[in-house]
Amino acid sequence: MAKTILTVDDSPSIRQMVSFTLKGAGYQVLEAADGKQGLDQAKGNAMHLILTDQNMPVMDGITMIKALRAMPQFATLPILMLTTESSDQMKAQGRAVGATGWLVKPFSPDRLLEVVRKVIG
Repeated sequence: MAKTILTVDDSPSIRQMVSFTLKGAGYQVLEAADGKQGLDQAKGNAMHLILTDQNMPVMDGITMIKALRAMPQFATLPILMLTTESSDQMKAQGRAVGATGWLVKPFSPDRLLEVVRKVIG
């Protein structure tokens, strides 16, 4: 059975590119347009990985990760930040709330798959 990945980003073109790349590699993909939708999707579906942007309306990525990590079922779920934010301070905030890793946009599809495979196989 295919592993399921939730991608959370307010940019439809980024969600489309991530989804296309992951589906092409055999993963099942769920999508959300902001952190609140991502939180709702995560609560309602079983998944193996979450990829989230940082800067989104309604709820940002770090706030969503913090909310997820507060729930026991998401304590160990891999969550990768996929964002334009690359400052050490922002990465430290991500680590502090429980982000598993960090990918900076723009990214290559090959790099995305390499990191996803490393994290969930």
